Amino acid sequence: MTTIISFAEGEANLDWIKLTDALAAGHDLPKAEISDSFLYRGKDTLLQRQAWIDGMGIGVKSATVFPGNPAQGVPMIHGGVTLYDDAHGILEALIDFHLVTKWKTAGDSLLAARRLARPDSRKILIVGAGTVGRNLHAAYSAAFPDAQFTVWNRTQANAEAMAEEIEGIAVANDLETAVGEADIITSATMSTEPTLRGDWLQPGQHVDLIGAYRPDMREIDNTALTRARLFVDSYDTTLDHIGEMKIPLAEGVISRDDIVADYYSLADFTRQSDDEITLFKNGGGAHLDLMTSRFILDQFKGA
Repeated sequence: MTTIISFAEGEANLDWIKLTDALAAGHDLPKAEISDSFLYRGKDTLLQRQAWIDGMGIGVKSATVFPGNPAQGVPMIHGGVTLYDDAHGILEALIDFHLVTKWKTAGDSLLAARRLARPDSRKILIVGAGTVGRNLHAAYSAAFPDAQFTVWNRTQANAEAMAEEIEGIAVANDLETAVGEADIITSATMSTEPTLRGDWLQPGQHVDLIGAYRPDMREIDNTALTRARLFVDSYDTTLDHIGEMKIPLAEGVISRDDIVADYYSLADFTRQSDDEITLFKNGGGAHLDLMTSRFILDQFKGA
């Protein structure tokens, strides 16, 4: 019988630290086969991301994106994740799309931060006051419970709204100053031009980049890339597909050898000194959706 997991039912059983441990364990299995497909009707889109991991099963994440929906009082994005068992390909579960996306995206970044950020990090700057920014606060709070959070947003009213919603968050008026004072900078914006400057970075910081997902998008400049040790979640989903890495690679600012590791070499996710700057690019991927979905199902069933 197929298990159906709604957002509220699924989230009630989840834990950020356990999720990052599950993501790490997922990368001990054979490398995932992944692919994406798109169908279009005018401005409307059906996106499907699928992954197959030997020993874990198959996951297909489907999303419909209808830009005209908000004008009619309907959310723009809908979807679901179908999870199939590894032994026989039997449909095991249908899981809420937004639940998987929330926990996959923030958990992806948290796994890197647990390995790369200084354990004594106490000041965390969130750049971007959207839904992802709120999820990052929840995730980072689990691993850094004593941290003080600050949020900066291009539209300050949105940062103030987030601070009113979540107790204890301060609002930054000046991004350069806020970056300079932070131990961890986690950024989730829709920027196509770099918002963060490498000249602002300080020794010992960890930088976590989530927002850019298209070839024309970047959140940070070339200077930062040349000052930091660089890591990605997946070579396959970042280097040739997302502007954050694709553009500087094409321009010769960095080379592929400058990317220390992805999650399939998780043992290399280490900080060499307290003074070095580490930078992680969260590119996502269907394999991470599959790992997260399997974790959600296991927790739902009490595994």
